[in-house]
Amino acid sequence: VVIATKGGFLRRGGGWIPNGRPAHLRVALEGSLRRLRVDRIALYQLHTVDPGVPIEESVGALVDLASQGKIRHIGVSNVTVEELARARRLTRVVSVQNRYSLADRESEDVVDVCTRDGLGFLPWYPLATGALARGRDERLRRIARDHKATPAQVALAWLLRRSPAILPIPGTSSAAHLEENVGAAHLRLSDEEFEALAA
Repeated sequence: VVIATKGGFLRRGGGWIPNGRPAHLRVALEGSLRRLRVDRIALYQLHTVDPGVPIEESVGALVDLASQGKIRHIGVSNVTVEELARARRLTRVVSVQNRYSLADRESEDVVDVCTRDGLGFLPWYPLATGALARGRDERLRRIARDHKATPAQVALAWLLRRSPAILPIPGTSSAAHLEENVGAAHLRLSDEEFEALAA
């Protein structure tokens, strides 16, 4: 089991506000250590880039915390290729967590960098908030039928085939969902199926 968490967002008035200030990140990390009852977080990720704080300051705070032994590995989330490069100039970044799925491929360039350089890519909303699991796309339904699988399994299998760097993190609300999600790892899409879904 690898414990991973993020810091750099505040919940205010029903919404989320970026907070990448070093002082906030230190307090957030200490809170995570206390709540998780651990001395060190295996993977701590900057939740998002705060437009009011240079990413170098935010990531620099995580580097300081890692030097104190409180973080083992550093990751970033919701970044562009350029922001990732800036973070990597400061430290070894091991992972990126961006929104990405068969239905939302805005981070293709970030996936390509992670694949090329051996960083983990953890797509959030890998089932497009459940839309892909509902199987409204005819190609997705047909390929799922051909494999005796669910549309969600096919969508996750597509991600796994897209890049060896990808580790999907789908929401799992029951043991049945967990089994379904794990089953996607055993589903092998053909080149034609992969390309048809990507079209």
